[in-house]
Amino acid sequence: MRDVLEELLAVWQSGGTAGLATVVRTMKSAPRPPGAAMVVAPDGSVAGSVSGGCVEAAVYEVANDVVATGRPELQSYGVSDDDAFAVGLTCGGTIEVFTEPVSRSTFPQLQLVADAIAAHRPIAVATVIEHPDSRRVGLRLIVGVDSTQGSAGSARADDAVADDARGLLAAGRSAVLSYGPDGQRQDAGMEVFVAGYAPRPRMLVFGAIDFAAALAQQGEFLGYRVTVCDARPVFATPARFPAAEDVVVEWPDRYLAAQIEAGAIDARTAICVLTHDPKFDVPVLEVALRLREVGYIGVMGSRRTHDDRMRRLRDAGLTEAELSRLASPIGLDLGARTPEETAVSIAAEIIARRWGGRGRPLTETDGRIHHKT
Repeated sequence: MRDVLEELLAVWQSGGTAGLATVVRTMKSAPRPPGAAMVVAPDGSVAGSVSGGCVEAAVYEVANDVVATGRPELQSYGVSDDDAFAVGLTCGGTIEVFTEPVSRSTFPQLQLVADAIAAHRPIAVATVIEHPDSRRVGLRLIVGVDSTQGSAGSARADDAVADDARGLLAAGRSAVLSYGPDGQRQDAGMEVFVAGYAPRPRMLVFGAIDFAAALAQQGEFLGYRVTVCDARPVFATPARFPAAEDVVVEWPDRYLAAQIEAGAIDARTAICVLTHDPKFDVPVLEVALRLREVGYIGVMGSRRTHDDRMRRLRDAGLTEAELSRLASPIGLDLGARTPEETAVSIAAEIIARRWGGRGRPLTETDGRIHHKT
């Protein structure tokens, strides 16, 4: 829903009703992950996608139907269905899509959810997608770190869903959870889709150079909150880095240490050091490589610079285990030359390390295209 929130909120604020279709479960090579959403506005316009184009037409019709009837629907599309090719899901996967009418009356907490996402506060939306009592389908519980709003139908169900939703939120995941009809553990009958909206992951780019501007664009495109940091105020200006959410004038190691102290670095954070200067990059790498949890640490430089930097880091007391976490020289071997091409190679390496990719052409591999998370 995050990707279509602006369009959904516009309909909601106007007092209209939109059809919201959300991928809640996928199997095999499904084209979009759980949480992918499509909105059909009252004027018939569409935002977002649930399948990358495969089943949009079928889902569009369902969205119009649920707006007309007021009744949510859970539909499955896949190669196991007789009409798989009729709806166009020829990629070999199966998706389950929950489609519901969204208005001020059906989703009164939408503004609260939007405000939390905008403020980078973690929040989860837990929606009942299947239940023996059809009146409970579409009920939802909004789960914050220490608060809840709405209901999944009973106090017992609310307690169970809230507890599990906070666990998913902490892990940065969305998933379908199964319970008994009244929220009983280890039972079946009620299914709840929990969409977790953790704050966007961070990308910290150290070094206010042209490569940093290109990388900030890539990071923003991939959904990161990008910060560019440099100790030189003449270079670290917002005008030079329009894609960055923050441009900070500070010594890189001091800034990173302060962010760690504030609890603003986690296992999803990407740290990219592009300074080309040992008085900047060695101190900040000393701090970064000692982190217990961080998603990616990469540093730019030639082979000769890499060898000198590794010697300096060993002299500073970094262990071989700590040094092994460093991507240096940064990026995948794409033959990149320009700042923009280099930024793509860095982004590709971040993606590969996150999902366990090997950086090889798919024509040279077999098996699953999408790696298991």
